Amino acid sequence: MKIVFMGTPHFAATGLKKLLDNRFNIKAVFTPVDKPKGRGYKIEESPVKKLSIENNIKVFQPLLLNNQEVKDMLKELSPDVIIVIAYGVILPKDILEIPKYGCINVHASLLPKYRGAAPVQWSIIKGEKVTGITTMFMDEGLDTGDIILQSMTDINPNETAGELMGRLAEIGASTLIKTLKMIENNDIVRIPQEGSQSSWAPILKKDICKISFNTNAEEIHNLIRGLNPWPIAKISLNGNNIKIYNSQIIETLSENKNYGEIIDSNEFIISCSKGLIKFNEIQIEGGKRMATEEFLKGHKIKKGDYCLPPI
Repeated sequence: MKIVFMGTPHFAATGLKKLLDNRFNIKAVFTPVDKPKGRGYKIEESPVKKLSIENNIKVFQPLLLNNQEVKDMLKELSPDVIIVIAYGVILPKDILEIPKYGCINVHASLLPKYRGAAPVQWSIIKGEKVTGITTMFMDEGLDTGDIILQSMTDINPNETAGELMGRLAEIGASTLIKTLKMIENNDIVRIPQEGSQSSWAPILKKDICKISFNTNAEEIHNLIRGLNPWPIAKISLNGNNIKIYNSQIIETLSENKNYGEIIDSNEFIISCSKGLIKFNEIQIEGGKRMATEEFLKGHKIKKGDYCLPPI
């Protein structure tokens, strides 16, 4: 089976490595153009590109897919299947029709729930207890194609989006291999998605990072987990913005009028409109990320101080 692979981040590279380990025939890899990253804006190759170069796979980085040169290139490669994992570009109809068996996407949710760019993060933010991987045949819509195979996993109550993404990458890679073997054996049953059951998981924007304590402790805890490792939930305390990386629900029953108030300055426990939450790992603006107990050795906070949304 001749494969063209399209992807970008570590999540996609995990799938590509699984294909290589299982000796699938990767004819070429498509990944976006290299972009500047970090404070120094150093040009950095995507994890998929790095892995491809290490394995002597031909890499293409077109700015656009919807042009004749790319289409001719793909026709010349004559793939049996195109595999897309977190590529970040919707494939035009002309390209969807090129492979013999179609274009297969590996998506990090149990579709039709959480279509879109950030399904892992939103599944945690929304308090889901389970999630998983879906492989599907791609169509012209965004994550709307027929389902091939799904793998389910529990979301641990303190698991961050980064931790869950790491687990789903491995689950997704294994599910992809099973899917390709089903295609090879002509053992596919296409399952149309029920659009009325879908939900949207848009790309994360920084305005979602603001913690507001006029909600319950569980919702705040889920927000903190869902925004780790990026873009990170934030508060303001005594005029300083503070990033919150890790939290713990102390209790969920108390009704609090003075929400946002620090009720234990030794443990950094804050009242929510319902329940109490503790911050375990934080980073003050301009400082280093550290455990709260280390932070409190050098920064005094007082019982009765108020945590507010960031400035």
